Order: sequence, then C-alpha cells, then structure tokens
Amino acid sequence: MEIEGRILELKKKHDALILSHFYEDGDIQDIADEVGDSLFLAQKGQLAKNPVVLLAGVVFMAESVKILSPDKKVLVPDMSAGCSLVDSSPADQYKAWRMEHPNGICISYINCSAEVKALSDVICTSSNAEKIVNAIPKERKILFGPDKNLGRFLSKKLNREMILWPGSCEVHVLFSSRKLFELKTLHPDALVIAHPECDETVLDYADVVGSTSLLLKTVETHPEKKFIVATETGIFHQMRKLRPDAELIQAPFQSSCACNDCPYMKLNNLEKIERALSSLSPEVQVAPQLMERARISLDRMMSITQGEGVTWPKEFRP
Repeated sequence: MEIEGRILELKKKHDALILSHFYEDGDIQDIADEVGDSLFLAQKGQLAKNPVVLLAGVVFMAESVKILSPDKKVLVPDMSAGCSLVDSSPADQYKAWRMEHPNGICISYINCSAEVKALSDVICTSSNAEKIVNAIPKERKILFGPDKNLGRFLSKKLNREMILWPGSCEVHVLFSSRKLFELKTLHPDALVIAHPECDETVLDYADVVGSTSLLLKTVETHPEKKFIVATETGIFHQMRKLRPDAELIQAPFQSSCACNDCPYMKLNNLEKIERALSSLSPEVQVAPQLMERARISLDRMMSITQGEGVTWPKEFRP
C-alpha cells in the first residue's frame, strides 16, 4: 500500500484530524483534512471533535491547539520543527521587557512559545492583527512582539505607536528590495504580493501586503495573470490550484541560496506523519499551570476575532 493509503488507515483507526500549514510541501497539504494559516489551524483544532489532532507545521502551532483543547492528544511529525521567532524571544528576556512597561498591553504574534503566550495580554496572527490592535483602547500603550516587521507594518498602517520587540522571521527578512525592484521592472504587468513579516523596504514595493490567506485570496480573485510572491514557497501549491493560468514568480533573495524554504516547516514529511500516527508520538505537552496562563491570551484573541468584547488588565502582574 502507498504511504498515503497507510496514513488514511491510521487516521481512521485513531479518529485523527490532520492539519497542515500552507508552508508545508504539497504532498502533506494534499493528505491533510484542513490546510490554512495559523489562525485557521487554531480554530479548526479547537472546534474538532476528533480526540487526536496531528498538526503538520511548527511546534508552536501545535502548542496553541493543545492550549485551546487540553483534552485532545496533539501530535507533530517532528519536535525539532521550531521557529526563529520563538528562538529570538526567550521567555525570561521577554518578561523583563514586559516589566519595563507594566501598564502597557502586550500583543504577541502567535509565532512564540507557550511561555511567551503566558506573558502576553493577547495573541494575534497576521490574519487578525488589525482587528486585535483596533480592539485596544487608544489611551493604552501597546507592546508588540516578537516580530518587529509585522509590528512596524501595523503601527504605520493603523497609526498606533508601538514598542517593538526586536525579533524577525529568518525566511522573510532575506528578501532583497533591490532585486525585487529589478524584477518588478522586468515584469511591470505583475502584481507584487508580500507577507508583512518582510522588511519594510520590501513591503514598499508590494501592491498587496497581508497574511497567507489574503495572499491566496488575492491570487484567486485578481484579474492579473502574473504575481511576484514574497513569502515561503509552500504557498505556491495552493496558488497553483486556485490559478493554474497564472504565472507565479518567487520574489528574489539577497543571495542565491534556497532560503525561501522555511527549514523548520520542511522537516516534516509523509514518513514522519505515518510514524506519528502509528505510535501516537511525538505528543505535544504543555504543563497545566502554564497552559492555564497561556490560554488567557489565546482566548482573548479568539473572542476579538469573533467580534466579542474583552476586558483588559490594568497592569502586568507576573
């Protein structure tokens, strides 16, 4: 039996739900029950009735599913699938930064550890970040981390001053604005679309800036036949399905390396998914007390995303 068939049998045996991020390889996206961005995967994981959820993405995404659904068994294909934003925001340093501004409201991008989520007032994704920022009273100071580029983009677009944590995504910061300008000159009929984790100099050349979901929607609905895409290459799989008639051009990097692939996302493969479903491991675990504290910021994100009101703390108390 082919590996896809064995995975489907194991999925049925354990009543498992397979979730995949857009940045995974195409064969993983094709075997998944749901494919989406961080917000979509968190929502699907929380709402699922399945007792087992396998998340093909990076570990912080699976942590979010576990925090929102503590009774579920949450699996990942590879526990080494980390994130440069997680690595660049150690909880002890993040806590010290927070304590410098105890009266501020801390928004943390979902690309962070459970420990950092527990230190945050609210979590955001690139899909709902504007809604989260707009839900914060104008008189409150905003701290935003760990992605400075997303924070800077939001601050400029929404005219909200923010104190930014100096982190960034190692994939998105490697796009070259100079080479993008040259590529745009060669393809004046192309629409440039970019993820807000890119440097500001790259975003200046973009026609559309937004989350992975928005970039997909743009390719699907815009009449252009050519798109220059500044984000991780995994998204091209869904773009080609939506617009087989369109020409998709990867935005250029500062060097000739294959840096447009997220090294963490690409650790996952079908063989590891089969092993995880067979052994029901590796399983993501979050300590109960940490889970309880981290859930507060995720619950606020979910409430605001659904149009519900929230109560903000007056100050940070570790």
